[in-house]
Amino acid sequence: MAKYLVIVESPAKVKTIKKFLGKNYEVAASNGHVRDMPKSQLGIDVEHGYEPKYITIRGKGDILANLRKEVKKADKVFLATDPDREGEAISWHLSKALKLEDKDIHRITFNEITKNAVKASLKQPRDIDMHLVDAQQARRVLDRMVGYRISPVLWAKVKRGLSAGRVQSVALRIICDREEEINAFIPEEYWSLDAVLKVEGEKKPLTAKFYGDENGKIVIHSEKELKEILDHLEGAHYKVLSVKRGERTKKAPLPFTTSTLQQEASKHLNFSTQKTMRLAQQLYEGIDIKGNGTVGLITYLRTDSVRISEEAEALAGAYISENYGPEYAAKDAGTKKNNNKIQDAHEAIRPTDIERTPVKVKESLTRDQFRLYQLIWNRFTASRMLPAQYETISVKIGAGIYRFQVSASKIKFQGYMSVYSLDEEKAESTFLAKSLDEDSVLTCLETDPKQHFTQPPAHYTEASLVKSLEELGIGRPSTYAPTITTLLGRRYIVKEKKNLYVTELGEVVNHIMKEAFPVIVDEHFTANMESLLDSVEEGSIEWKTIISNFYPDLESAVETAEKEIAKVEIADEVTDVICEECGRNMVIKYGPHGRFLACPGFPDCRNTKPYYEKIGVSCPKCGKDVILKKTKKGRKYYGCIDNPECDFMSWQKPYKDKCPDCGGYMVEKGNKIVCADEQCGYVMDKPKEEEN
Repeated sequence: MAKYLVIVESPAKVKTIKKFLGKNYEVAASNGHVRDMPKSQLGIDVEHGYEPKYITIRGKGDILANLRKEVKKADKVFLATDPDREGEAISWHLSKALKLEDKDIHRITFNEITKNAVKASLKQPRDIDMHLVDAQQARRVLDRMVGYRISPVLWAKVKRGLSAGRVQSVALRIICDREEEINAFIPEEYWSLDAVLKVEGEKKPLTAKFYGDENGKIVIHSEKELKEILDHLEGAHYKVLSVKRGERTKKAPLPFTTSTLQQEASKHLNFSTQKTMRLAQQLYEGIDIKGNGTVGLITYLRTDSVRISEEAEALAGAYISENYGPEYAAKDAGTKKNNNKIQDAHEAIRPTDIERTPVKVKESLTRDQFRLYQLIWNRFTASRMLPAQYETISVKIGAGIYRFQVSASKIKFQGYMSVYSLDEEKAESTFLAKSLDEDSVLTCLETDPKQHFTQPPAHYTEASLVKSLEELGIGRPSTYAPTITTLLGRRYIVKEKKNLYVTELGEVVNHIMKEAFPVIVDEHFTANMESLLDSVEEGSIEWKTIISNFYPDLESAVETAEKEIAKVEIADEVTDVICEECGRNMVIKYGPHGRFLACPGFPDCRNTKPYYEKIGVSCPKCGKDVILKKTKKGRKYYGCIDNPECDFMSWQKPYKDKCPDCGGYMVEKGNKIVCADEQCGYVMDKPKEEEN
């Protein structure tokens, strides 16, 4: 009979942790939160000290019943939920739901699911940290108040099914503000001017960029200004005025935090924030590695810390010295002062064992798991290495009163870039002839003017939005992915290629929020609220003080909004599909299971149809449209819109062009286009503009 019970959040961890502990230990999972405020009401007693009302979450009754049985058998109970505020709160809720007050209970945390970490945590049990619990309760109550008091206003004034949120509404405002900047942007003309110069004794010509005149930098605003400069340069003598040679270093990157992992995975792997977090959770909880059983591959994935444990630091130094050479290992790897105290008990995201290289585990991982693990492993290893070193050269060239300049660099010591070198860094290494000096004779072969226009700010991508939210201090690592997912799910924003665009619905909701609830969507207020929650965690502020200061103002703003805001109508998106019952053009509606077609004549005509997303490809069998469909289990596939008359289907996305070798249809596979007929075997690279 087991004497000790360890309760974790996820069933995936049970298998991993069970094999680390002896037969005296039983491991069970709570499947996340077991208690929450009721969905049907606010669930906060605003009249009596803002006490939240907690009930068992629907569907968790059986889980709690099984846990109670295990608790009865155990002498000691270890609550081993995640090492953050949310995990602390789950442990507290478990202690209440399972009535553990009279039991011998201990809270344990580990940053990685490895044998050493789990066993070490059992030697350092502690009590539940109520400051952490209260910080999470404060966040939950604030979010509930904003959502449950403002969302009904949006239902009444716009349409049902909308929502407001403390972090979500600020994120929407940030995207809308950028959209307004882009729409209001007026391009300005400017010109660049290059001089292509022949250096005596050198085969390759030199391209120098126009800088200005002897008094300083000049921006060429118009063709007229350019012509004046070109007239002066006519017949001018080009001379090297100075050559400066030097060195510069490029520091190794810091290891990943949640935010930087989401940004880099979006930029370089084209993963959404939600996908990145899902894959990272799998790598953290444990993967079945051939020959090793189930192993947690990375440390905890929700963190703003770049700290690394001394043990991991020492192992990384030894690995780098052995595999790359002692000259690559940093003696004192860079760290960054962390302003947010909240999760500095954590480490950065790193591999649990640097010896477990991506190549060694590739066979046991899916393609996407492997790509994310490789990114994390490379970044961590690089962060423990010395900076890259470049030789630099800067040349100033005179032509009459005007000045041109050339800057170039060449890598001298790769340092961390031998492991973690991204595309923009690879393109950096260019160099000039060593023989170039102040006596070099230059001849101008040609001048190359180009017209340019200033560009508007870029649309937000998931990566750049996460970066902005982090810089502004809005939200926390665990909130970025769900915030973006909610905005997309509510149809406030849409994602095309990588860019995020605001919909008409998003603009309307943002306008109402700015007009009626300016404090809620004020980024400084939201960032200040995060720092107040940090103060609750430190024990310097009582959590209900924050709530009691916040709620009366919110209530007053809601009452004003209900009276003063006018109702807004959002037009449905009209399609070219004709309703066969009444002849009207059907419109796209949004239901709990996604989009569907409905007749705008409702309630007189109640005709609805499934909405099929056309992919812009003709069916290889009958020539009608190919559409994206889903099986009953939710797996995507591609089929003919004329099904069941036409039985064409493909698991891979069909490509618009036919196979040049056999004339059959082709499909997309990753960044390749391949013939669907394996006997043909034709393969080509996907055109660059289509890759995203």
